[in-house]
Amino acid sequence: MEDNKTIIIYDSTLRDGAQAGGISYTLEDKLKIVERLDKFGVKFIEAGNPGSNIKDQEFFARVKKMKLKNAKLIAFGSTRRVGIDVKDDPNIQSLIAADTEAVAIFGKSWDFHVKEVLKTTEDENLQMIYDTIKYLKSLGKYVVFDAEHFFDGYKNNKEYALETLKVAKEAGADSLDLCDTNGGTFPMDVYNITKEVVEMFPGTLIGIHCHNDTGMAVANSIMAVLAGARQVQGTINGYGERCGNADLITLIPNLQLKLGFKCVPDENIKHLTSLSRYVAEIANMIPNERAPYVGAYAFTHKAGMHIDAVKKNPASFEHINPEIVGNTRRIVLSEVAGRATILDKIREIDPTVTKDSPVTKEIIDELKRLENEGYQFESAEASFEMLIRKKLGLYQPFFTLKEFKVLINEPAVEYSSSAIVKIAVDGVTAITAAEGDGPVHALDSALRKALEKFYPELKEVHLVDYKVRVLNAETATAAKVRVLIESTDGKDTWTTVGVSTDIVNASWIALVDSLEYKLCKEKVGK
Repeated sequence: MEDNKTIIIYDSTLRDGAQAGGISYTLEDKLKIVERLDKFGVKFIEAGNPGSNIKDQEFFARVKKMKLKNAKLIAFGSTRRVGIDVKDDPNIQSLIAADTEAVAIFGKSWDFHVKEVLKTTEDENLQMIYDTIKYLKSLGKYVVFDAEHFFDGYKNNKEYALETLKVAKEAGADSLDLCDTNGGTFPMDVYNITKEVVEMFPGTLIGIHCHNDTGMAVANSIMAVLAGARQVQGTINGYGERCGNADLITLIPNLQLKLGFKCVPDENIKHLTSLSRYVAEIANMIPNERAPYVGAYAFTHKAGMHIDAVKKNPASFEHINPEIVGNTRRIVLSEVAGRATILDKIREIDPTVTKDSPVTKEIIDELKRLENEGYQFESAEASFEMLIRKKLGLYQPFFTLKEFKVLINEPAVEYSSSAIVKIAVDGVTAITAAEGDGPVHALDSALRKALEKFYPELKEVHLVDYKVRVLNAETATAAKVRVLIESTDGKDTWTTVGVSTDIVNASWIALVDSLEYKLCKEKVGK
C-alpha cells in the first residue's frame, strides 16, 4: 500500500458476478470486461475458477496474450480437498495451470461448515488451509486468503474463526480477506470484528468481501475500511449470487469522493457511469435506473419546487455534480414539473412564448389531462415536443391515415402477423402490406414501407426499444396500456408514447409520433 488512504480494489465481476441469476458471460465477454476494468484502474481482477469449468480454463489461456497496465489477474479456487495431498488435488493444479501471478484461496472459517459441509475435523480444515497456501507460496504466487463465512464463524466460535486466519498468515498468505458470505451481518458488527482482526495482525493487508442479502453490502464494506481494511472486494453493479455483492460502482465514489480514500486514479472517476452501463450491456442486464451515482434517475428532477431550486443552485438537491461520475442532470416533464420547467421546453420551440401567454396554460392543462389518462412524458420528451408543436400551430401532418388492418397468422410459420396500411401524402394514396414477428412489428414495417416512398430519410430510423405497461390491471383484458417506443437515426435517440385500451392502437400512436418527430427535425428543424 502507498499510504493509509490507499484502497486496493479487488473486482470479482467475472467470478462472483457470473454466479448471478440471468448472467452468462461468453469467453469474449470476459476478455472485454478485463480490458475495461484494467483501463479503469482496479488492482485485482478475479477472473474465474479454472477448476470448475472448461470456459474458465480457456479464458486463462487466452487472457495471457493481453498486456494489462494496471490490474493483476487472480485465479480463484478452494483449499485442497479432505484427505488429498495438495500436489495431487486437480483443482489446485488447475490454479497453477492458469498461470496467474496471483491466486485466491477460500477456506472455511465457520466450524459449522467444517463439520456439516466438509464433513471433516476442525484440525484437518486448518491443515488444508496451511498446506494449500504454503504450496502456492512455494511456487512464487501472491496468495489472497478468503476466510469464507468469517463473520458467522466469528459470532459462533470466535476462537476457531481467528485460528483460520492465524494459520493462513503462518503459511504465507499476502492478504486476509474477511467474508460475509451469507450477507447477514450488520455494519457495526463488521466494524468491531474487522477492527479486532486489524489489531491482531498489524502490518497485514486485511480485506473485506460482502454479500448484499440484507441490503448492507456497501455499508458493511465502508465500515470495514473505517476499521482498517484496505482491500475491498466487490462487483460492477453489485452482480452476484442471490442478492448480489458489494456494488463497486457505488462503493468506489463513496470511498473516494466522500471519505477521501484513493481507489482508482482521480481522472478515471468520470468513467464510472460508462463502465456501469458497459458491463450491464455485456451481461445483458437492464441497468438500474435508480442506482446511486450512475442511474438514469440519479440526478433527475421532476417536482416543480425541486427543479426551481436546482436551477438556482444544483447543490440544493444534488449531493455531487453528476459530471464528476460521468452522469448528467435531467429535468423531466410531467404534471408536477411546474410552469417554469414546461415554459422552458415551450421556449425551445418558440422563444416568444411567455408564462402569461394563453398557450402556456393550454399546454399545461393538456399535459395534466393526458397524464390523467395514463400518458407519461418524463421518458417520452419527443411526444411532448409534438404536443407543443400542435398547440403552437407549428405542426402540419406529414401523412394522413386512411386505415390499417392487422392480422394474427395461425399457425405461424416464419412470421406470426401481417399488416396492411393505407395512407395519403399530399393527396397521393399508398397502400402497403408487410409481415412481422408480432402485430406491432408488422404494422411498423408496413407503415415505413409506405412512407419511405415519400420520405426516404425514414430509412435511417429504426426502433431500439419497446416497452408496454398495463395501467389498470383490475380491468383484466380490457385494461388500458401505455407503450413507450425508443427510436434512433444513428445520430440521435428519442422516445415516444401512446396510450389506449388496444395495444396495437397505443403502439400506432407512439410509432406515428416517432416518425413525425424525425420528419420535424429534418423538415422544420428544432
